[in-house]
Amino acid sequence: MQERLQKILAQAGLCSRRTAEIWIEQGRVTVNGRKVSLGDRADPRQDYICVDGKPIGTAEQKVYLMLYKPRGYVTTLKDEHGRKTVAELTNGCGARVVPVGRLDYASEGLLLLTNDGELTNALTHPRHEVPKVYEVRVRGALQKISKLSEAMEIDGYQIQPAEVVLLTQDEQTAKLRLTIHEGRNRQIRKMCEQCGLEVRRLKRVAIGKLALDPALKAGSWRELTQQELCYLQETTANMQDE
Repeated sequence: MQERLQKILAQAGLCSRRTAEIWIEQGRVTVNGRKVSLGDRADPRQDYICVDGKPIGTAEQKVYLMLYKPRGYVTTLKDEHGRKTVAELTNGCGARVVPVGRLDYASEGLLLLTNDGELTNALTHPRHEVPKVYEVRVRGALQKISKLSEAMEIDGYQIQPAEVVLLTQDEQTAKLRLTIHEGRNRQIRKMCEQCGLEVRRLKRVAIGKLALDPALKAGSWRELTQQELCYLQETTANMQDE
């Protein structure tokens, strides 16, 4: 059965659909030796499809992981500064998986990894941001905690107001549950800084309704259940229909 080439490349685990479209426009994709154009279709079972002259092969089995990212690891596959990466924690999963979004070096908690380019693109696209929930330990100007739920500007961008729940508080520190929607670079740390709060610990506990498994220890991972995967697929499908 013939399908659009960008879908075939994404299903083969090479890239997202959007990246495949760019490759096609750049003339890097051929079918049976002929350069193709956007909108062209092919049958991966019958046609010889190449990127940069190399055959794409058959679609690889999709892998979906939930990792409890520890502090002290970067969310990348390779680090030029020699720091530990999340790839080192998942190299036994049997596939080359990439992180869906990121958690900074000093943060911990729920991180998804997969070789499904389409799902990665859907979950990280700016228009399709799934709410992300964090538990944050702060100290400093505790009387300004309520300001975290107000509109503010981060790096010249007006962010959506966060949802803030005070979990515990003593004289010096407080533990909060923050829900944000954009997930911009170091967003929570920058929000807290604007409010005179120092982040002592930052842990992502959920992406939408997908919660970090309490049985996972820092540095360990497991495959998503079928129910969890269906939730993510249905969520992103609904967003793409909007």
